[in-house]
Amino acid sequence: MLAQLPLSYLLLMAALATFIFCFYMDRWLKIPKVTAMSFVISVGCCLGMIAVGGLQYQQWSPKQMLVMYSFGWLGLTVGLIPSRKPALNYYDEWRRGIRREKYEYSKWCAIAPAISVTLMSFLGFILSM
Repeated sequence: MLAQLPLSYLLLMAALATFIFCFYMDRWLKIPKVTAMSFVISVGCCLGMIAVGGLQYQQWSPKQMLVMYSFGWLGLTVGLIPSRKPALNYYDEWRRGIRREKYEYSKWCAIAPAISVTLMSFLGFILSM
């Protein structure tokens, strides 16, 4: 369905998903190096997904993989929202030089990205057919 759109629209959709992810990482962590690294990792993941999709037995097209990438990356961004407050507290302590032996981290904060990415990838899979 979405994979039948022109390639320029799908590239724009992937670029928007990457921008949203990098913008969120920039606002969340406020470390420019991490934002730049997030951008490089995002582009690498996109190109890797296109390459792996072409090597599959069923030969996923680059258009289908761009749809999957966009939905998966948006799912990751949405899934990271619940873990924002604890992570910000830990980063603040780290910046001030406070080191702990063990950090308490809610199970929900670890499960939310997995659920979000799975649901959005499934939705991307359905819409890329």
